[in-house]
Amino acid sequence: MEPLQTKINSLTMADYETFKLGDWKLQCGATLPDAHIAYRTFGDPKSPAIVYPTWYSGAISDNVWLIGEDKALNPKQFFIIIPALFGNGQSTSPSNTSYPHPFPKISFYDNVRAQHNLVTQHLKINHLYCVIGWSMGAGQTYQWITQYPDMVDLAVPFCGSARTSLHNQVFLEGVKSALLAAKGIPSGGPKEGGVKGEGMGEKRIWSQEEKDVGLKAFGRGYAGWGFSQTFYREKMHEKHFGYKDLEAFLQGFWETWACSKDPENLLVMLQTWQSGDCSLQDPYNGHFEKAMASIKAKTLVLPSKTDLYFPPEDSEYEVANMKPGVGQLEVFPSIWGHWAGGPGDSREDVEWLDGHLKRFFVRNLGSREIVVNA
Repeated sequence: MEPLQTKINSLTMADYETFKLGDWKLQCGATLPDAHIAYRTFGDPKSPAIVYPTWYSGAISDNVWLIGEDKALNPKQFFIIIPALFGNGQSTSPSNTSYPHPFPKISFYDNVRAQHNLVTQHLKINHLYCVIGWSMGAGQTYQWITQYPDMVDLAVPFCGSARTSLHNQVFLEGVKSALLAAKGIPSGGPKEGGVKGEGMGEKRIWSQEEKDVGLKAFGRGYAGWGFSQTFYREKMHEKHFGYKDLEAFLQGFWETWACSKDPENLLVMLQTWQSGDCSLQDPYNGHFEKAMASIKAKTLVLPSKTDLYFPPEDSEYEVANMKPGVGQLEVFPSIWGHWAGGPGDSREDVEWLDGHLKRFFVRNLGSREIVVNA
């Protein structure tokens, strides 16, 4: 019999299932016809359940680095569910539908409501031990524990936020505008797509040249944000990744990443990210502090010291507005910037994260035994 860990390590992008949602009414008022959510599970459904959503541009297989028999997310102890974001190319997205342009605005609320249907209706699970996620996965984690506060025991958002800051929106405007410029389309502004007010039309098609130009520009714009100043100062792109110089890294790492994506998918997920705010739902109605105070799940918040998207100060404010005993803050002592939280490139940061997860689970699992390698 093939060992479980070998099976996990050999997963491909095609290794997932789908759950049909039907015509899915969105928070913006539009409807996604015949929508579906893609997902993958690990472990025994009778074990305590953990939801572990995908991140910006990530496929389901891109989450697997944090799962293993030697890790806190151990399939022999937990039933781990990885649901994919709308727009990631696996769940309903521009790349796998004929929906006309522009694709409707999709919120974290829409994603988590779909995940809730998947978990409760399809997988028949009515309680979650934990929700955990990196980056946009952290945004979905916050959405879960404010949208369904009585359903989740623990939460671990790492290198992410409950509300997309203005500075984060500015960063995203830059890379979005670079991508749209390849088609001669100006941005409609933060939380908007292309030219504001453009009407419904045929599905937007990108030529190969437009993709090459736009996606390479998108990747180069991202390069100044994903890693920290210290990461580049220490020349980790050479020491860790083995690139001969900065230009080789920009081409081989960042352009290659961007060019592997569908531009319309990136724009849909970026719209979701820019609009992120878990207080934009009943009963909070935009009152962010009230949303934070509503959280009942014990929440371990893990920002990176050098993250240019989600600085620790934002996380400090989130935890400060949680009720006493609910939130706990620990900061990655890393030079890897946002990449400290994933997707597994920095071994030291993976060990730091996994150790914190193990200790957090030990403190909150009662008699269930977990080995802590620390």
